[in-house]
Amino acid sequence: MAFQSNVINSQPQVSVTSYTVSSGSSDWSSNVCDCCEDCGICLCATFVPCILACKVAQDNGDSCCVPFLPGAMIALRTSIRSRYRINGSVCDDWVVMACLPLCGLCQMAREQKMRG
Repeated sequence: MAFQSNVINSQPQVSVTSYTVSSGSSDWSSNVCDCCEDCGICLCATFVPCILACKVAQDNGDSCCVPFLPGAMIALRTSIRSRYRINGSVCDDWVVMACLPLCGLCQMAREQKMRG
């Protein structure tokens, strides 16, 4: 059995890869109080908000039952904001959904409709 010697003739090379990350953040396409901007969404939220909430949840890829869980509309708003890279925070989402739930629901529906 012979011994083989492997000689290393070169040093490892350092490779530098640079990435440019753009935040791509934006604002909501409409204000939270612009409920009447889309009359169909506004009327649906006024008279059958559970139907609109189910549609918003399903369009976001969630179950239609999600809006009926405690705190789920806040999580849904946060998910939509994250998906579309909309500026804001969980605290902002909580305030909107706690104080103006139907206006927040309309805003989410308008955003989904606008962004396809």
